[in-house]
Amino acid sequence: MKIEHIGLWTIDLERMKDFYEKYFSAKSGEPYHNSKKGFRSYFLTFDSGSRLELMHRNDIKHPNIESYGYTHLALSVGDEEAVDNLVHKLESDGYMLVSGPRTTGDGYYEAVIEDPEGNLVELTAE
Repeated sequence: MKIEHIGLWTIDLERMKDFYEKYFSAKSGEPYHNSKKGFRSYFLTFDSGSRLELMHRNDIKHPNIESYGYTHLALSVGDEEAVDNLVHKLESDGYMLVSGPRTTGDGYYEAVIEDPEGNLVELTAE
């Protein structure tokens, strides 16, 4: 069994697509639009084959981060140097570093950043 993809509601679909393409080398499929429901989406595919579905509908509001449910998206970006380099690039480009880079108590080397809409993305070394 494997997770086929994760879906993420977005406020600005194009900005989020550009972010994951630029910093994580995701490749976007063709946009999907269901005009009857006012729904738009992109499937982004990463080199590993993992996929992220970015979705937008005007009647869906950004979730309250105080609620239970998904907390972050973890992406393995290579080794510790790759984590450090990507963190530096993201910070230089104005993205918020939430924590790290650091080695966690259970041995992971990670940093956590916010994507353009404040979703937490955990950057890990393989």
